[in-house]
Amino acid sequence: MNNFTYYNPTKIYFGKDTIKNIGRELREHGIRKVLLVCGRQSIFSTGVYDRVSASLVGWHVDFVRFSGVQSNPVLSKVQEGIQLGRKEEVDAVLAVGGGSVFDSAKVIAAGVKHEGDVWDLFTGQAKIEDALPIFGVLTLSATGSEMNGNAVITKAEENKKWGIGSRHLYPRVSIIDPEFQAYLSARDTVNGAVDIMSHVFELYFDGSKNVELMQEYSEAIIRTVMKNVKILLTNPSDYEARAQIAWAATLALNNSNGTGRRGGDWAAHDIEHSVSAFYNVAHGAGLAVVTPAWMRYVYKEDPKTFARFAEKIFGITTGPQEEKTLQAIEQLINFFREIGAPVTLKELGVKYEDLEKMAGNAVQQRPLGKLKKLQKEDVLAIYKMAYE
Repeated sequence: MNNFTYYNPTKIYFGKDTIKNIGRELREHGIRKVLLVCGRQSIFSTGVYDRVSASLVGWHVDFVRFSGVQSNPVLSKVQEGIQLGRKEEVDAVLAVGGGSVFDSAKVIAAGVKHEGDVWDLFTGQAKIEDALPIFGVLTLSATGSEMNGNAVITKAEENKKWGIGSRHLYPRVSIIDPEFQAYLSARDTVNGAVDIMSHVFELYFDGSKNVELMQEYSEAIIRTVMKNVKILLTNPSDYEARAQIAWAATLALNNSNGTGRRGGDWAAHDIEHSVSAFYNVAHGAGLAVVTPAWMRYVYKEDPKTFARFAEKIFGITTGPQEEKTLQAIEQLINFFREIGAPVTLKELGVKYEDLEKMAGNAVQQRPLGKLKKLQKEDVLAIYKMAYE
């Protein structure tokens, strides 16, 4: 196990009827006016917006609404939010929505405090030195943004879907009420489940040694998600299944699962980012396609861990390591297919002739991965494996 420093300053309210606490928390943090960042429709139809606004009004917190954030959030929208936040002289940013809203809120919070172009924070030309305080009410569990300091934004005109991370981007308080996630579509539920699993895979398969506790932790999260997403596809209102998946999403990427490891591989995520930058597909859908192909491409770099995955997740205990691994990858594809996730790039509408451009785009910052360093030709090979 590697040395590590574990840091996570986010306070979590979890469970039914917890949204009411957001106004009090803001007041106790000395916040008088917030920029409320949200999506286009769902929080209004589900009653989340009414709950949040009632809490803010009740605790005398003024707010300015900034709506219209889309999945795969774009830089241009974030820049609008930065301008509005400055104009209204807000004290904090409140995200009310899923991961895209949280990511947008984080970049807005950093951008309001940054004097230059906020995209410079993504390119490395500038560093995040400060940010407005961030708070959140989560409505879709997938990305773990409610309890980490990461954000991903797309610069659409250049097909760049890039991420940043900073201790300044951790929410001060996040509220997770699984009851309101019963309104999610089957597609959103499935994409969320895949995203959670993929976060765990990135850490599980990063080549770390002597991390038995963390491997058991990862396997528990994976099994929990696989079990409960099936329940939700039959009964979307099952609160306990929603709660299990919601907390699994948070634990998968709040840094606890990364302790003692090498930092995660993250190649599959970067490879998918290029797909969704070109085609604007849901992140979870893209990961369902890319992840098994990545596994097939790199499994020989760590045959012991992949064989363990076969045993612990799919109960495959007999046969040579390679045979067990290939069976497990096929079973993972079958699981994704069973829950309604896409399993090929062709299903996502990706054109074969775009694969090379996407591969070049994926590696323009650096080679990808930790278990196996991937160059453009490696990424192209993975895309071809995933195509049909």
